Amino acid sequence: MKHLTKEKTLVLLKPDVIARGIVGEIIQRFERVGLKISAIKMIQASREVLEKHYEKDEKWFREKGELYKKKLGMPEDADPIPVGKNIVEGLIHDMQISPIIAVVLEGHNAVMTVKRLTGPTNIDEAAPGTIRGDYSHDTFELANKSNRPNLTIIHATDNPTEAQKEIDFWFSPDEIHSYERPEEKIHYRTRI
Repeated sequence: MKHLTKEKTLVLLKPDVIARGIVGEIIQRFERVGLKISAIKMIQASREVLEKHYEKDEKWFREKGELYKKKLGMPEDADPIPVGKNIVEGLIHDMQISPIIAVVLEGHNAVMTVKRLTGPTNIDEAAPGTIRGDYSHDTFELANKSNRPNLTIIHATDNPTEAQKEIDFWFSPDEIHSYERPEEKIHYRTRI
């Protein structure tokens, strides 16, 4: 049964999820909404792998640096590029605290469904009922005082093109599985 409405996306469950023993709770949320697991593995990611995953351009460093400057109350004339680079450095360091779990999820509108369930990276904006709203109470201010990144719990891909690039980066084709779950006949039914 081939579905043109399906797409795949990548989710990384960060070290905090593993350390707190909430892996099953988070994965269950994705399955309950109708997404299925096409691939899953636990990885102790090396610095080199994480540098490639978090490889960003100057535009990204500038945009994120400007955002964080405002959130942290930094001077207007502070250069946003080093701020953006510091964000990436913190993420790389934090992602090496323990293993992470990489998951490929598949389903209709998978990228946006995962983003909706995950909630915004700014925990102050993450509503109850979202993964970040329910499992993190961190703030930019606390993270900055602690000299670490904001504990966002999970990495979720932003768009289908990026999702495919990230899936190809974290998984080989033989690690991704195709199968049909019984409820797919309900989720993907068509009117006769």
